[in-house]
Amino acid sequence: MTPSSANAATGTPPGHRQRRHDPDRRERLIDVALAVIAEHGVAGTSHRRVAAAAEVPLGSMTYHFAGMDELLEAAFTRLAEHAADAFDQAMMQARTPVEAVEAIVGLITGTVLNRREAMVATYELYSLAARRPEIRTITNAWMARSRRALERHFEPDTALMLDALIEGLTIHRALSLKPMPVSTVREAVQRIVAS
Repeated sequence: MTPSSANAATGTPPGHRQRRHDPDRRERLIDVALAVIAEHGVAGTSHRRVAAAAEVPLGSMTYHFAGMDELLEAAFTRLAEHAADAFDQAMMQARTPVEAVEAIVGLITGTVLNRREAMVATYELYSLAARRPEIRTITNAWMARSRRALERHFEPDTALMLDALIEGLTIHRALSLKPMPVSTVREAVQRIVAS
């Protein structure tokens, strides 16, 4: 079938390409943007680079996102929501205080919060939030969800301390050449819970 006969069959005027049906394009662009941020950093992320990685026309970026700020906010919100969902899931599965402690140890030492791409993107989020207070709404919402999940098992003050410990130990283990052993992580969590 020639392009002109294809146009006739679909009712598309001659000389116009039919637009590919891609209803989830905005969501896919957000996911691709996170991968680009993890690979190139915020400074190296552009509409052009994301469009190329997603294999879409550059115009799709400006159609879906008013500017880079909107794209970054959408990408980092997605990152925070995925991490918070995984955190919620881990804490919901715990039925006892002992299981809750083990869930926390698993979050710190396992792969849920420690996938390389997600970790690198998270550090980019932290760096941007440190410079731009409006981005802290994303990190604040993320921390609030984490604390609510912990409060299923612990008092609010304990949940606050555990949230900070999880954040700090996750970073420490990711960056250390000799990560803290799981037994030491468990002891740190148990000390806070017992206090």
